[in-house]
Amino acid sequence: MLTNKKWMKSLAFFVVILMLVDLYFVFFYSPPEKYMGHVQKIMYFHISSAWVAFISFFIVFVMSIVFLIKKYDMCDRIAITCAEIGVLFTTFVLFTGPLWARPVWNTWWTWDPRLTTTLILWFIYVGYILLRKTTGNHITGKKVAAVFGIIGFLDVPIIHLSVKWWRSIHPSEVVSGGGMSMTPEMQITLIVSIITFLFIGLFLFSIRYKLETLLSQYFDLDLTQSIQDRKEKLS
Repeated sequence: MLTNKKWMKSLAFFVVILMLVDLYFVFFYSPPEKYMGHVQKIMYFHISSAWVAFISFFIVFVMSIVFLIKKYDMCDRIAITCAEIGVLFTTFVLFTGPLWARPVWNTWWTWDPRLTTTLILWFIYVGYILLRKTTGNHITGKKVAAVFGIIGFLDVPIIHLSVKWWRSIHPSEVVSGGGMSMTPEMQITLIVSIITFLFIGLFLFSIRYKLETLLSQYFDLDLTQSIQDRKEKLS
């Protein structure tokens, strides 16, 4: 269903509408934060990107476990697709974070525990993608990548708990208002932004999963053709 052409067109239209609504909420409905001013509005994109990234990596974690147990190719395709989406949105997190932090912390980057562990997460799943892609459609490569994807997810709870375990200048509970003054309008806007980004992630997943399925079919066809050619040469 997710790769159905009609469904994808409808989803694309819905995502565009959501994005327009979200932009209205961010720039017109929500008031500026009383301490940070308008720069705080970057928060809506920053946190929403983090939600999509973490959910994507959780799906990689679950699908990798199922793949190791059941050997379903669909699980492998879902895992690599979600890993790519997770890396994309983690990149957005690492990009919007400094933009938000610069006027507040007076620096573009600091080796804060949450920032550092998020950067490590980005490297982990970039490594996962490279590992998975360089092994092609070989079952052993898929298994190794699945193990890597499972272990890599352990960094996600570390990111969440890093502000509690170590001294950090990063706000600990942004959603509940920790570290800033969030009005009801801001909270509603954040919810709208998270929902919007989740649907953006779903749309990107639909496109990328369809491509991954086609690539898998191509590799299977190419392998079948190679085997057939060898049999003809031997005979």
